[in-house]
This record gives sequence, C-alpha cells and structure tokens, in this order.
Amino acid sequence: MKSKTKGILAGLALLVVVAALAIGADEKAKSAKPAAGQMDEKAMMEEWAKYSTPGAEHKALEQFVGTWDTTVKMWMAPGTPPQESTGSSENKMALGGRFLEHNYEGKFMDQPFTGRGYTGYDLYKKQYVGTWMDSMGTSIMNTTGKSDASSKTMTFTGQMDDPVAKKTHTIKETIKVVDNDHHVFEMWAPGPDGKMFKTLEITYTRKPATP
Repeated sequence: MKSKTKGILAGLALLVVVAALAIGADEKAKSAKPAAGQMDEKAMMEEWAKYSTPGAEHKALEQFVGTWDTTVKMWMAPGTPPQESTGSSENKMALGGRFLEHNYEGKFMDQPFTGRGYTGYDLYKKQYVGTWMDSMGTSIMNTTGKSDASSKTMTFTGQMDDPVAKKTHTIKETIKVVDNDHHVFEMWAPGPDGKMFKTLEITYTRKPATP
C-alpha cells in the first residue's frame, strides 16, 4: 500500500515539474525579442492597419459616386463613323470606402449590355487598380493607373483579350473630370496597323436627385 502511495506521489511531482517547465518556456517566449529582420506582433498589426486603411486616394473616388446618364460612342475601326447609344451607371463605394463599384446598364450593338467594375487604390503598390467584367465576355480585365490632379485626369493601362483575332491587346483608358456633374471616359486600342486609336468614349452626366 505504501509503495502504491509513493508511486502516486512521484507521478504528481513529475506533473508539477512538467507544468512548471511549460509555464517557464511560455513566459520566456513572450519576453524573447523577435529574430533579426522580424517584427513583433504589435508592429506587424500596426503596419497592416496602415495598409488596410483607406486614404486620400480612396476619398478622391467618391466624386464618382451617384447615378449617371451616359452617352456612348464606339468606333469599330479607325476612320469609321461611331456607333452611338445611351445607358446609365450607378456607382457606390464598397468595402468600407476601399473600392468604387460601377454598375452599368445599356446597349452594345443594339443588344442589352450589363457591366460591372471596381476601382481602388493599392496602398502597397501605390497605384490605382481597376477591374471590369460584362455580359459580352467571360474574362475579367485588369488595369493599373495613376491620377493627375492638375489635369483632373486618371490614366490606366491594361490588357484586353480579343477572341476574334485570338490576341491580347494593350489598351489605354482615361477618365477626365469636367466638373462635379460631368466626366468623360475614353479608351484606346491597337488598330489593324498596330497604331492606337480611340475605340470608346462615354460621357457621364449626373442624374438629378429625385425630389
């Protein structure tokens, strides 16, 4: 009986020693300094907070928020008359003011057309970023760009797939702010001779608020 009691006490003593060692190791890990080149947890969280907090560049996108009537001109080839149509776009800020969401409704070659895009500012890459997808394709177009406050113009470049020519083209886009109620979007793409020509022009007019 005494031998059994001694065994139990010895086991309990061993558990106490193991627990004490574990607590000591945990406290040592908490007080240890990060290895060279590594941030501590607090510094990492502060850095991530800076990266994820919308700034002045995101605030600038708010000027495009609202409902807009659009007039569209589209050129299929250099020197040809444009096809004209009308549409509307409802824009709103998304994800806590980090992205401008575009919802477009109109026509393309006399067919119903729906498009959706997002514009934001990447604080890590320090450039504007954009995506666009619509009912005339199954791909997502990505662009990057910058803003020139003096000319009130945003300029983007990106790649656009051409399923007919089976090529991917480099395209250029600009958004020119005329005033608080008007802005103009333009797009350029390569023509048959490889030279860039204007393929699209959309004039946006802010729709008056409903009384």
